[in-house]
Amino acid sequence: MPLNVDRVSAGYGKVVVLHDISIVVGQGERVGLFGPNGHGKTTLLRAISGLIRPSSGSITFDGAPITTLSPREIVDRGLVQSPQGNTLFPRMTVLENLTLGAYAGHAWSQRRESLERVFALFPKLAQRQGQLARTLSGGERQMVSIGMALMGKPSLLMLDEPTLGLAPKIKDELAEAISAIAATGVTMLIVDQDIELLLGVCQRLYYIENGRVSLETREGERIDRQQILEMYFGTAPR
Repeated sequence: MPLNVDRVSAGYGKVVVLHDISIVVGQGERVGLFGPNGHGKTTLLRAISGLIRPSSGSITFDGAPITTLSPREIVDRGLVQSPQGNTLFPRMTVLENLTLGAYAGHAWSQRRESLERVFALFPKLAQRQGQLARTLSGGERQMVSIGMALMGKPSLLMLDEPTLGLAPKIKDELAEAISAIAATGVTMLIVDQDIELLLGVCQRLYYIENGRVSLETREGERIDRQQILEMYFGTAPR
């Protein structure tokens, strides 16, 4: 099992966000996380990436414990996250930002091949490779963020809200790119509020509420819109 999060609790200072949460992601599997804002989805990805330390529980990746490893050591093992929001280096070019994504030892020697794949996936970035990141649109910055993660040669790719705040047309473009990444067989863990995106890409879903897993779907199982509305709002609006 590539990723096993077992009864993890974590948070920020005295504020506990995750409460004994457990999820698994199998080899080659695409798993989605959804649920209300502020209920622990991003915190879970940050705990997996080593950006915060769990107060209890364990996280293993490819059968080895990673709970106490640094973020760099976790990336070196092939577990790479594309974070939520604009986290690029604004005064560096698109090409420079993408190249930084390949800093991990196992990825650096293959950076040229990886760059070609990123440009094939996001042709706009090839056209704008000499442009400063701060001059890009929100959708283009998100493409660079995902591209940087891909430059790290992930064996497990985590995407945190990749379509957040984007116009419908740009959101559709990113959804197509994410589907293309999934089609290559890379293991993926995706957080997004767009349930249709998750249903189209992921084989299983976890519903995260109050820092706990409230629902886990099985592969092939569909969640209808009525059920989603009831989970989000308590009762579906009429």
